Amino acid sequence: MIRTKLSMQRRTRPRAAAIFLAGMLLGSFFVSCLQAQSPAPAAKPAKAATLKHYRPDRFAGRAGRYYTLIWGVDSLSVKAVEAGELIRFSYQVLDPEKAKVLNDRKVEPSLIAPDEHVRLVIPSLEKVGQLRQSNTPEAGKSYWMAFSNPRLTVKRGDRVNVVIGSFHADGLIVE
Repeated sequence: MIRTKLSMQRRTRPRAAAIFLAGMLLGSFFVSCLQAQSPAPAAKPAKAATLKHYRPDRFAGRAGRYYTLIWGVDSLSVKAVEAGELIRFSYQVLDPEKAKVLNDRKVEPSLIAPDEHVRLVIPSLEKVGQLRQSNTPEAGKSYWMAFSNPRLTVKRGDRVNVVIGSFHADGLIVE
């Protein structure tokens, strides 16, 4: 009887080792199959110098032509400057006769932010005067005016309207 137990143990040991070895081989086979099906590593991003940021056209087709034909100006832009304390409106004059209204000192310009319910004006400083250019416009030159934004209510990305007398530029995006 002792011999039969020993002989049974000898027989089961090789079987257990064979089952263990088969399990290891089968497991490594599945792991290698899964690794073969894994996605390829992501491609490295392009260098920062070659990335181009999307900048939408400031005006849809007709709006740009409208400002050029009716008001004689182009390249209208609104930017937050001086940490947002000032909002700068700039434009390029194409036709000085049509653009006279924009540089008229008698007309009070204002920048309206309808979403924030704010109307900004050009500040007048003692030694400097108004923060705007008001000389006679010349073709091909760029002009600007700065609106005071003391509470930082108008921010980058906001849509604003610039009103100078009968000139209205609506829906400009603050950069």
